[in-house]
Amino acid sequence: MIRLSDVSLRIGNGPNWPGRTRFLGRAAQRREVLQGVSFTVPAGAFRWLLGASGAGKSSLLRVLQLGAMPTTGEFELFGTSVQRAPRRQLVRLRRRMGVVFQDLRLLPELSVFDNVALPMRLAQIAEPRVQAEVSEMLNWIGLGRRLLARPGELSGGEQQRAAIARAVVLRPPLLLADEPTGSLDAPQALRLMELLMELNQLGSTVIVATHNDHLVRHFQAPSLRLDRGRLVEDGARAVLVP
Repeated sequence: MIRLSDVSLRIGNGPNWPGRTRFLGRAAQRREVLQGVSFTVPAGAFRWLLGASGAGKSSLLRVLQLGAMPTTGEFELFGTSVQRAPRRQLVRLRRRMGVVFQDLRLLPELSVFDNVALPMRLAQIAEPRVQAEVSEMLNWIGLGRRLLARPGELSGGEQQRAAIARAVVLRPPLLLADEPTGSLDAPQALRLMELLMELNQLGSTVIVATHNDHLVRHFQAPSLRLDRGRLVEDGARAVLVP
């Protein structure tokens, strides 16, 4: 499913971060945010992604979601070499994953229902199924009474739940979540993680970046831990990487 071999990512001009660093100085262009990262996540596995702020979690997720190309190393996703794949194939790979962004990225002009329905409609799924499954998802996640609200009318926790519902409504083979419980209270966070664990049990590979130690203890699963851009722990192998 996912295999990284000695992957490094350097922020700078070029294909890694298009349009983001054009006006940065030379030192910033050469800053390495991932260094020699290697791990494998098999299909259907769950992994916590841990580390302090600035450890490289968001950078690694950006690579995994095909938002940044590794500077060096090899990255395989769904059995495909990402660096060697043509752009059209990368688009197809991207459609096989759901992503919960830290900044949520809900479309402000759409209702909660239409935000969550968007992936299904882009996939040209029949509208009766869209109506039924989106309604069921929003009821399950606690937004059944907020179907017609715009994102700006929701609380932070409600916005987070809407973003999560949008990411999982198609039950993607791969789900990447960057701090998905950050704006939720403890009961809501537990309920949300139960949903993600259920998705995992149905066969999806799930990777969740979090600072929430309580959730990590409650939902015991192997962890990947980063420190200053290096992988220092791979719980699936039970080794500490020097």
